Amino acid sequence: MSSTPHYPTVLFDLDGTLTDPLEGITRSIRYALERLGRPPLSDVVLRDWIGPSLRSSLAGVLDGDEAMVERGMALYRERYAPTGIFENRIYPGIPELLADLASAGSCVCLATSKPQIFAQRILEHFGIIGHFTVIGGATLDTSRDSKADVIAYVLGELPAAARADAIMVGDREHDVIGARQNGLPTIGVTYGYGSRAELAAAGAAALAADVATLRNLLL
Repeated sequence: MSSTPHYPTVLFDLDGTLTDPLEGITRSIRYALERLGRPPLSDVVLRDWIGPSLRSSLAGVLDGDEAMVERGMALYRERYAPTGIFENRIYPGIPELLADLASAGSCVCLATSKPQIFAQRILEHFGIIGHFTVIGGATLDTSRDSKADVIAYVLGELPAAARADAIMVGDREHDVIGARQNGLPTIGVTYGYGSRAELAAAGAAALAADVATLRNLLL
C-alpha cells in the first residue's frame, strides 16, 4: 500500500458502495406499499431503487401524489428505522480500505442520499464511523434530497484545501451526475447496483469491479 493516497479527499456513497442494503430496503418498501394498498414490486424493479432518492422512486409508482408519497415515506421508516437498517452487510475489504485511507492522511467523507441520521447509525453499527471526517446525507424533509445537494453540503463542511482534487466513489449514475455538478470526478464501482454501462454513460472517470481494484485506484 502506498503511504500517500492518490486523492487527498474521498467522498463515498453508502448503499451499494460501502454496504449492501438490499434486504432491509426492499422489505421496508414492500411493507410501505402493502399498507398503502399498492401491488408489490418485483425484485428487478426494487434493485433499481437502491441508490436514488427513495422519495423520487415512490413518486413514480404513486402517481406523483405528494400526500401519498409522504405517507409512503413514513411507513417505510416505520419498519426501516428499527429493523431494516440492520438488514445490511458491509462489503468485504471496505473496513480495511477506509482505515488505510484515513491512516494515509486522506480525508474520508460520506455523501449518501440516505437520511443522515440513518447513515450515521449504519456507520456506527459496522464500527467504521471513526474513519470519517464529514458525514453527509439527506435530511428527513426535502431540504437536502438530491445527490448533488448532499455532495455540496459535504464539500461545504471541508476547508478549501481539502476540497481540491477530491473524488467521489459511488455505484449509480446519480453519484456521477451529482459529483459532476459539484466539479468532482467519480470512480464508479460495479459491484453495487449500477452497471458498467450506466456508470460509463454517466461519465465515470474510472470503474472498479471489486474493492481490491478500488483500493488500487485510491492508494
